[in-house]
Amino acid sequence: MSEHRRHRHNKKASGKSFVVLPIIFFIGIFTVLYVALTPAFGPLASAVGSLFSDTEKDYSTSYKNIFVPVIEETTFAVSEEKKQETHQETTQKTVDIEDVVFPNYGNQFGDIRIPDCGVECPLFLGDGDIALRNGVGVYYGSGIPGYGKTVLVAGHNNTFFNGLKNAAPGQEIYIRTSYGNFVYTVKETAVKDSLDVTAYDLAADQESLILYTCYPFDEIGLTSQRFFVYADYTSGVVIDKDTE
Repeated sequence: MSEHRRHRHNKKASGKSFVVLPIIFFIGIFTVLYVALTPAFGPLASAVGSLFSDTEKDYSTSYKNIFVPVIEETTFAVSEEKKQETHQETTQKTVDIEDVVFPNYGNQFGDIRIPDCGVECPLFLGDGDIALRNGVGVYYGSGIPGYGKTVLVAGHNNTFFNGLKNAAPGQEIYIRTSYGNFVYTVKETAVKDSLDVTAYDLAADQESLILYTCYPFDEIGLTSQRFFVYADYTSGVVIDKDTE
């Protein structure tokens, strides 16, 4: 009698195992796939959600704006004579480093304007998502205008830097900040691989401006190439780093 009961008990336990083990296996596989695939599909799901969402996201109040123009926009040179006057005025000015309010990452601290390309937008420190949705951003690790180093600025090819497709040597780029204004002259443009580390030199001890964006211009999302605009420093205030 006891042997018969033991046999029935084992049969019952085997039946539970047949149900429980597949459930545990399924949960384990689901967990592994979720952890592995979430980083890849997360941005895609976010993008799809924003496309079909009824509410428009507002990024305009998500950053701090410390930009206070030194001069009005109308003083940007239009005639060649006025350009020379503006260049002479800004070249002679020096700003003590103690008088410069340095931006924090994500702050708007100026604006950039390229009349020949139809580019006119806010300038941020850092090239994060909020900055590039609202303007263009100085790569965090390069210099800021007036500091005597390479100023590397990024922007999206299908928004604020779409006009770079019209960039050509000799065109002037105007940058305004709260501590002074700057003019750079386009030297050349180039298309390079996105992983080309020779595309810029952040250790250079001479100020220059480099603008870049994804290429081709009609592509959406990250591409394997970048379009670069190289410009020489023409005029602007100089930050005196030796001031104590």
